[in-house]
Amino acid sequence: MKRKNIVHYKKEILSGKSKTDWKKFDELSDDQIDTSEIPELNKEWFKNTKIVLPEKKKAISLRVDKDVLEWFKRKSKGKGYQTFMNAVLKAFVEAQKKSA
Repeated sequence: MKRKNIVHYKKEILSGKSKTDWKKFDELSDDQIDTSEIPELNKEWFKNTKIVLPEKKKAISLRVDKDVLEWFKRKSKGKGYQTFMNAVLKAFVEAQKKSA
């Protein structure tokens, strides 16, 4: 996938309440769901696909200030704070590459 096709959303935008009536959706049978806009996945489609596995992470030991760690844990509500820290560092690296 090309980088220009990747869309980034801010957490605030995605955290809003869904306008979808999920209860009504769950009650639909398969034949009641309109899939006319979804192309069939035929042999040709599978022939041109490429599986891209996420890059394996490297485990390290890192010392950070207590207040920094607490901020990341608080912002991520305690779950996934290391992934959040990685995302922040990655965004910084990408920004530095663009300005170099």
